[in-house]
Amino acid sequence: MSELLLPFQFPFMQNAFLICVFVAIPTALLSCFLVLKGWALMGDAISHAILPGVVLAYIAGLPLIVGAFGAGMLTATATGFLAENSRVKQDTVMGVVFSGMFGLGIVLYTQVQTNVHLDHILFGNMLGVGPSDLWTAGSISVLVTLGVALFWKDLLLHAFDPAQARASGLRVGWLHYGLLTALSLTIVATLTATGLILAVGLLIAPGAIGFLICRRFGGMMIAATLACLLSMLAGTYASFFLDSAPAPTIILILTALFLVAFVRRLALTRRAARTVG
Repeated sequence: MSELLLPFQFPFMQNAFLICVFVAIPTALLSCFLVLKGWALMGDAISHAILPGVVLAYIAGLPLIVGAFGAGMLTATATGFLAENSRVKQDTVMGVVFSGMFGLGIVLYTQVQTNVHLDHILFGNMLGVGPSDLWTAGSISVLVTLGVALFWKDLLLHAFDPAQARASGLRVGWLHYGLLTALSLTIVATLTATGLILAVGLLIAPGAIGFLICRRFGGMMIAATLACLLSMLAGTYASFFLDSAPAPTIILILTALFLVAFVRRLALTRRAARTVG
């Protein structure tokens, strides 16, 4: 028993478990809306495109969170503007903007001459979480969670039918860019936990799992939150004994849960088809 409780005795593991709780809730809630809106690539685009903002903020001596958020919002607004003012579909625009921003970030990243490693921006550094990281992730988590809790019905209608949302008198523009702002902030919160490359896993897999398990949106959000929280805590815990990095371990557990949910849904569908037949 003492060996099983060993990870909880180290301060760096305690901080890792704590940031898991902070990050899991907003990423899971937002993933539900991204899945419904078909915005999987948007999460991927913003998570990768904030790299040049992070590098430029480091060069300028600014907090990395400032550069990350600025680049994220620039990517989101540029994608929306190009999609609305051209014949190119939104997913194509996102692919172009995301790859261009990420390419710029890589070029800047390789040109920075410093003894400070920025690898944790790409791959995360959950075992190196400090008090400032916890405060940042905690504050963003509370802000995003409260925002979703207050406006989830409006966001849901906007996700399902933007035209109906506009006809109902909702401020569609505010909802659209509010969701993008929450997405950018949440990606900033996940920088320390999973880094840019794996952040998209937290923003898509929980919502996909909830979508496969539940038929009501409320249940979907609860299932997504539980799946994300369980995966992050279990992945961090297992990485201690496997001597692996926490972030990829978390993503592997999320992927396994998705496959289980998919097989379950497939079995239920086939059973229902046989019953009807």
